[in-house]
Amino acid sequence: MFDWPIDWIALLIAIGVLLFARRTAEQLAHLRARLERLETRAAGSGTPATAVPPPLTPLEEAVATLVPEATIAPAADQTDMGAATSDTTSLAAEGIDDEAGAPPPPLPPSPPSQAANFEETIGTRWVVWIGGLALALGGFFLVRYSIEAGLIGPAVRVTLGGLFALALLGAGEWTRRKESVAQIAALPIANIPAILTAAGTAVAFATVYAAYALYDFLAPASAFVLLGIVALGTLAAALLHGPALAGLGIAAAFVTPVLVSSDQPNYWALYVYLAVVTAAAFALARVRLWRWLAITTIVLAFLWTLPCLDCGLPMVAPHVFHVVTGFVLAALIVVCGFMFGPDMADDQLEPISSVSLSIYLLGAMLIVLASLHDGVALIAFTALVAGTLIVAWRASAAVGAVGAAAVTVFVVFAEWAVRANLDMLVLPGGALPEMGPSPTGESVTSHLVIAAIFAAAFGAAGFLAQGRSRNAIVPVIWSGAGVFTPVTLLVALYARIAHLDRSIPFAILAVLLAAAFATATEALSRREPRPGLSVSIALFATGTLGALALALTFALEKGWLTIALALTSLGTAWIATQRPIPFLRTLAAVFAGLVVARIAYEPRIVGDDVGTTPIFNWLLWGYGVPAASFWGASYLMRPRADDAPLRAIEAAAILFTVLLAFLEIRHAVNGGDMLAVPSLAEAGLDVSVALALAIGLERLRLRSRSIVHNAGAVLLTAFAVLGSVFGLLFLENPMVFHGEIRGSVLNLLLLAYAFPAILMLLLSYAVAGRRPVVYANSLAAGALILALSYLSLEIRRLYHGPNLILGGTSGAEQYTYSIAWLAFGVILLGIGILVQSQRARLASAVVIALTIGKAFLIDMSTLTGVYRALSFICLGLVLVAIGWLYQKILFRRRPPEAAAPTA
Repeated sequence: MFDWPIDWIALLIAIGVLLFARRTAEQLAHLRARLERLETRAAGSGTPATAVPPPLTPLEEAVATLVPEATIAPAADQTDMGAATSDTTSLAAEGIDDEAGAPPPPLPPSPPSQAANFEETIGTRWVVWIGGLALALGGFFLVRYSIEAGLIGPAVRVTLGGLFALALLGAGEWTRRKESVAQIAALPIANIPAILTAAGTAVAFATVYAAYALYDFLAPASAFVLLGIVALGTLAAALLHGPALAGLGIAAAFVTPVLVSSDQPNYWALYVYLAVVTAAAFALARVRLWRWLAITTIVLAFLWTLPCLDCGLPMVAPHVFHVVTGFVLAALIVVCGFMFGPDMADDQLEPISSVSLSIYLLGAMLIVLASLHDGVALIAFTALVAGTLIVAWRASAAVGAVGAAAVTVFVVFAEWAVRANLDMLVLPGGALPEMGPSPTGESVTSHLVIAAIFAAAFGAAGFLAQGRSRNAIVPVIWSGAGVFTPVTLLVALYARIAHLDRSIPFAILAVLLAAAFATATEALSRREPRPGLSVSIALFATGTLGALALALTFALEKGWLTIALALTSLGTAWIATQRPIPFLRTLAAVFAGLVVARIAYEPRIVGDDVGTTPIFNWLLWGYGVPAASFWGASYLMRPRADDAPLRAIEAAAILFTVLLAFLEIRHAVNGGDMLAVPSLAEAGLDVSVALALAIGLERLRLRSRSIVHNAGAVLLTAFAVLGSVFGLLFLENPMVFHGEIRGSVLNLLLLAYAFPAILMLLLSYAVAGRRPVVYANSLAAGALILALSYLSLEIRRLYHGPNLILGGTSGAEQYTYSIAWLAFGVILLGIGILVQSQRARLASAVVIALTIGKAFLIDMSTLTGVYRALSFICLGLVLVAIGWLYQKILFRRRPPEAAAPTA
């Protein structure tokens, strides 16, 4: 509730606005009279129109600024706000002296137009808007005051409200006609007649609603009709008063059903009313070419579909009537170039035309899903899809709706397939025997018939539409829908009827579909070049490959889907080499993405049926064939360009190669148990494979210059380093956690530490000179650490047996560590001297330095007796020998040359 001071202030503002408006009207009348006198004086005395008029008052100057001289010309210019036309005669034309025979003197230059100042903005725009608001509030406050003071009864209040609304409407019409008679155009922003009419419609709307909701004077049906009449009248008045009133009318029309509620709603009455409102709004939008009004009406009508979707099967018919009526009205009035819609250039796509049909298709799809595929809803949906194809065939402006129709068809049939096979979503192995629905039920029969109609209609239209348009995107949309719809319908029917099991009949259907696509591809290839034809040929060729892949999937086991999609990617890449169409490269990458998504859903490809045979199991086919396909596709695509699709294919090839190696290792090490706990053997083999693949990619990137090969080599190297640090040296280290090492020399330590050390050393040499020095030296350091770990763990196993954790470290073991490290350092030094490798000599220095540190920090305190003496004696002899080698071999000083004899 408002406070009384605020009410009085609002009332005073309203009175002041009325007084100011009256004064302004009087001054405008005075100005019009003076203009008429000027016309009469110029016509009677023969004075040229260029004579200087008498000075104007300040108000006249402001009006003259708002109504420039150019508007007083013999022209009729209808504004978007619905202002009346202006046909006044030019004063200059009447003042030409025919007898003189000389041209009239030039008009004086008009003063440059200036932006409206603050006073002008307040007086011409804001005051008008506030006045309209004040009028509406005045009516509301007056009704409220009469209620609180008990002056008049409810019936009189409603009557006065209606009379006030009529007065405002009459004032709006009177001012509109007066402006037309006075030949003064309405202001573009503050249209006084439109604001008065809007205030009147708002008061009328509130009056009818008060009579219904507050005083129960009207039954729900009567209130509904009266509110609808007010809303439709507002839309009709918008023809004269502009878009602001149209917005008010459309909002009131669609809000009316919310205000008038009932315990037993009549959906037929609701949707008949909405059909009338929609038709009126579309007609208004068509006449005034207001795109915003058309799209607003469509969206609001669609929103009225959503609250009624859970009303049960008896209410399906009115919902179907709503979407069908809206679709028909949109096709007749909104779609450009079709029936009564606006004109449109040939072969151009128009967003509103496509969106309008697409939104009603979406509503029909939701009704089908909410009604669990009721027969009436399904028939209506089929009719709307057919209507979309007919409208789009006749008017290219709505071709975008063809793609939306294909998507809605797929959603309807995919939901039908999944809803009937919910067990497929929760059971890893699919449906259990005799649990799924019957494949020959009535619902299946109707869906089969409708699916056949859709597949034939979309496929035939996609083929026949080629060559009919000069816009390349139009045939591409037709061909895309013609390929997408039959393929997806076949997959949905297969999932619903065959439960994703082997099905020879569906395989035969897929082969027939592939033959149809191949025939279309061959026929289109023989035609003369047309816009979009090459892309359409590529789409039909891809559909051929996709249908063949589905045939393999339907005829073989489930895991073959991964193989089929990978081979389809390879086939698409091959077609791209024959027909260099960029879209085909993207399509090959899309198929690769589908394969990646497939293995992300089930990495084991076939679930628990992987097999127990090492290497030759389902992992080899499920990962090996896609890896080979992607490598082949990248080889075929690289000569054309190094673009995003090629990089996606290369990334998929590297991913599947790595996964094949890792999963085969896991399968072989754990006896086929893919869920077993990781072990030292698996970690060592993973690190070795990662290093070997990194070496291969380092060599490959030198030839391909591919950023993907470069990034793959770096990532695999990082994985190998992290696996070595956290896996081999910590988590799976037999000295940290309990683990048994069986065998003397050929044991697990050789596999887990020696092989990775050698491969990491080779990788460091592979990147030397091609990557930063720190990169190569870090790998060499890692190789040295793994080699020392292998040597130390072998000595530990020699003294403690298979279990390395049990038992303490004896003096002989400590001495053996020192001697072995020292010998290893000497061997590295010898290798460095023989091959002249500074890196090997530096590694030797590091190992010997570690040995020296161990001798002074550990051996001196832990060793006793002869072991301590022998440790230091051996260390001293080796160090002296190393010094001699460096002096005599590596850095040998040559004697100074004798001075040359003097002449």
